[in-house]
Amino acid sequence: MTVYYYHNIPASAFYEKWKKGLLPGHLLYGATHLPELGIKVIYHRPVLTPYRWKLSLHTAWVIWRQRKRYDAVYASTFRGLELIIFLRAVKLFPHPIICWHHQPAVTARNPFREALARIFYKGLDETIFFSQKLIDDSLKTKKIRPDHAHVVHWGADLDFYDRLMGSMPGVCHRGFVSTGKELRDMPTLVNAFNRTKESLDIYICKVDRGFNYEQLFNSLSLHSNVRVHYISGNVIDPLARKVYQSACAVICCRESNYTVGLTTVVEAMALGIPIICSRNAQMPMDIEREGCGITVDYGDEKGWAWSVDYMASYPKAAALMGHKGRLLAEKYYNDRVCAQEIAAILSHVKLKS
Repeated sequence: MTVYYYHNIPASAFYEKWKKGLLPGHLLYGATHLPELGIKVIYHRPVLTPYRWKLSLHTAWVIWRQRKRYDAVYASTFRGLELIIFLRAVKLFPHPIICWHHQPAVTARNPFREALARIFYKGLDETIFFSQKLIDDSLKTKKIRPDHAHVVHWGADLDFYDRLMGSMPGVCHRGFVSTGKELRDMPTLVNAFNRTKESLDIYICKVDRGFNYEQLFNSLSLHSNVRVHYISGNVIDPLARKVYQSACAVICCRESNYTVGLTTVVEAMALGIPIICSRNAQMPMDIEREGCGITVDYGDEKGWAWSVDYMASYPKAAALMGHKGRLLAEKYYNDRVCAQEIAAILSHVKLKS
């Protein structure tokens, strides 16, 4: 079987960097290990444009032109794939489409948009979600078919992080670190650490998705134990090293309807570092129940301060949380398990077609 792998990032370039050990494979949602499971992968080369209509037209042309080379389209996002999905919905595109859905499906307020959406979802043969909660929320719209919705364990490239840890023998884990950028609740995090004496290093870009973090931090009062470091470019490896050097990873997010912070969570688990995370019902794992960290309600500064003090006061308990997180990553949340589950869905689709 051959699949056409679609992503709106330069997937082929990412794949080449993964082969050299420069990037973790989970960025490609299991595609790196599909050949080991008997599935050949053709990587899409997207056009780099801020215009979604141009991205969709280019994608449709490239995928249609190569339609005789593959048996199915496997996509990590439907952004830019919309035209091909609509063609599939009206039975003009010949191959099944298997696509990740990062947020729950919702009902549009505008009747025309809702009608278009209902046609659109008919073009997805199989839909993949990060958690059962995302599926449950999506099923309420009646646009997602229950027998075509799947939870796949998306997780870290353990080989990448094992090499990283192997290159840092004798590390002394100290302090707290925050490395994520999407929908981060920095006022709550900073105010919580202002209540403690514990050291926090925040690594974040100045602006993310139009939100100006630099401006936000300039408006906050930071005590001397809180340090902000602005980053840019490809910093996956150096930031992973910062996480591994820490005693605890903190993931303080604003409320959302999807798995904000999941990438940072699975990275910390892969590195065996305990976690304090905002309590997000959309997450695929229950961090507290699995024993790999502490969760805190959105905006709860006192809860965050208590959790920080607990981690600092009981380092053996914190280390045990990190160990349990790593075991969970080895069992479920890694890119090889992800690839196996994706391969099973693709094989099922092939049998049906």
